Amino acid sequence: MEKFGKSQPVTRVEDVRFLTGAGRYVDDIAPADGWHMCVYRSPIAHGVINDLDVSEARAAPGVKAVYTYADLEAAGLNMVMFAALVDNRDGTKGADAKRYLLAKDRLRFVGEPVAVVVAETIAEARDALELISLDYDDLPAKLDLTKGGETIHEEAADNCAFDWGLGDEAATQAAFDAAAKTVSLEIDDNRIIVNSIEPRGCYAEPKGERLHVAINGQGVWGQKSALARALAVDEDVLHVTNPDVGGGFGMKAMPYPEFAIVAHAARALGHPVRWISERTEAMLSDNAGRDLVSLAELAFDADNKITAYRVQTKCNLGAFNSQFAQPIQTQLFSRVLMGVYDVQTTWLQVEGYYTNTTQVDAYRGAGRPEAIYVLERVMDRAARELGVDPMELRRINFIKPDQFPYKTATDETYDVGDFSKVLARGELEGDIPGFAARKAADAAEGKLRGLGLCYYIESILGDPGEGARVEFNDDGTVNIFVGTQSNGQGHETVYAQFLSDQTGIPAEQIFVIQGDSDLIKQGGGTGGSRSVTTQNNATLATVDVMVTAFSGFLAEEFEADVADVSFDDEQFRVAGRNESPTMMEVAEMARAKGRADLLTHEARATLEGRSFPNGCHFAEVVIDPETGVSTVDRYTVVDDFGNLINPLLAEGQVHGGVVQGIGQAMSERVVFDEDGQLLTASFMDYAMPRADNVPMISFTSEPVPSTANIMGMKGCGEAGTVGALAAVANAMQDALWDQGIRQVDMPFTPLHVWSLLNTQQAAE
Repeated sequence: MEKFGKSQPVTRVEDVRFLTGAGRYVDDIAPADGWHMCVYRSPIAHGVINDLDVSEARAAPGVKAVYTYADLEAAGLNMVMFAALVDNRDGTKGADAKRYLLAKDRLRFVGEPVAVVVAETIAEARDALELISLDYDDLPAKLDLTKGGETIHEEAADNCAFDWGLGDEAATQAAFDAAAKTVSLEIDDNRIIVNSIEPRGCYAEPKGERLHVAINGQGVWGQKSALARALAVDEDVLHVTNPDVGGGFGMKAMPYPEFAIVAHAARALGHPVRWISERTEAMLSDNAGRDLVSLAELAFDADNKITAYRVQTKCNLGAFNSQFAQPIQTQLFSRVLMGVYDVQTTWLQVEGYYTNTTQVDAYRGAGRPEAIYVLERVMDRAARELGVDPMELRRINFIKPDQFPYKTATDETYDVGDFSKVLARGELEGDIPGFAARKAADAAEGKLRGLGLCYYIESILGDPGEGARVEFNDDGTVNIFVGTQSNGQGHETVYAQFLSDQTGIPAEQIFVIQGDSDLIKQGGGTGGSRSVTTQNNATLATVDVMVTAFSGFLAEEFEADVADVSFDDEQFRVAGRNESPTMMEVAEMARAKGRADLLTHEARATLEGRSFPNGCHFAEVVIDPETGVSTVDRYTVVDDFGNLINPLLAEGQVHGGVVQGIGQAMSERVVFDEDGQLLTASFMDYAMPRADNVPMISFTSEPVPSTANIMGMKGCGEAGTVGALAAVANAMQDALWDQGIRQVDMPFTPLHVWSLLNTQQAAE
């Protein structure tokens, strides 16, 4: 890593701002005189709108405007929101069920926006909401993942949005017919509510002929395009910014109706308008994650080598196609379908269903955690049924180091990997040989201990191109403008650190500028673990531009050939002269000479290929059979992230991802009643992971540098979650296996585990 970074564990500089209350979050910096918007949301999961009367709300004290679907349509807004569609197996497109900014004619989930009120104060807006009269006829709520039931969208009469497939179905069936042994397991991947620490919010303010819109999202350029489309205006009219963002996790990556409506209100009223979601409102209306059930099947030969893999999945889209919902459980799921195993015969079939629930979209990992969870759960079951150690079964089937670059059955090309080496390091770091003694000690106290393994691989997503611009300021500081957006990952630290490593500019003099569509004309935003790899690749290209420009300048100043000027990441040197100016000193020389053209440098670069972080997670759980209370007691991660710029930040990303995985596995449970009412719409009812639910997480780097980028890096933002789900679930299955329990599904709440144990005892 010496050439491309010192790999130092530098603490996050932005944390001082956040921990001392100086963060610039959207609700903190919204114009103080901004009027407040509140949203009237559907109280039922499914129904026909007979009448929507907002006249009393319009006449209420302090109210500046009330908007319904008809009002926004009359104002010229494009009411239909964009959503990507996949192709069905028969070549047709998936259902294009229209999602509108506000409900039109029909209500399809509890929390769907129906109307909005804009008032001088938040209290007046809330009071006016109470005056809205909505008359409707109830329809039956559709909640299950089967064809039929009350039709939600006419575009999908049977409520099946798509039927998608990838692979060779016939060849896969032939391999199963010829197999020495087959193993199957049905696997439920429970719905979660994302619950970012900062709820969604935005504000908009007119600026002359333009409109400034601030959104706490994961990038400004996609939001800008969506706003321009919704408002039917040219993109140049809009100035979109992201301030500090308190968590995104994929849920904040896409447009939502509130953003466009706030923007329209500010433009129409000629006054700033602001909106911030309340927590229960967020639970009802934020895009949810996961929510699918899969039947996974493996075929083996007599030597325990996998010969074929087949997955049939049914996924819940919720009431609408959200922006990326259809591709996530199809195209993105398939990216890592076969994980780290050398198998070329596969078949994946996915059916997507509409239900009267909140829409589902990207959540940390977006399709890849779902795929790895399914694969690693059925691998664990196979090890049990074949009577093979789980680590040995994986080693038998790993893609070997000499097989790289390796083209998978789903057309991904893994550039490099050494999975056996990483697994061996995990076995050492997790003290797996000592597990038997720990299990015996717990058994002596009447407790059950289980060990679970997951070996994951991740496919980095998003635009492989990114740009960077570096400006030398009059006060001796340096700005680097980036096209990604931090949601808590520590970008301000890592980008400054990397630029400092490449140029010798002191990191404390470097300031990272992000999230401003006027200052940065193009960017890919943050998502898919793309940020650090793509952004630092752009920084390298920009440093090359800087070195070339400054070398030419020094050659002119010292009357030397450009070929005689060199730079060693800290100083320039000119052959035959004693001077060795730093980059900052050369910038000052250029300023003194009036060379403003040398004070700004920019470049854009595209990665040669995607990187594939991978690693092993070992989890140990302890169950009290008397109460069903289960504890994740030990957790060990060994990751291959390639070269690390800042190991401390990488470890923090892993810790956060693992905790999100533990939360889904152990406690997070979304419950709808038979009428589609969300019963877990507060933190009294929806159990987020807490500090005392999580053990110390051991993190070790075992790098195999990527060959897909010059830095040898692999993204790490989502890896913790990708590995955590199956590691914990497999540990729970291991603890319960000897009790005769063969089917375990997340979340492993005390009641759920107690019920499993007592149902089994009753059966015996």
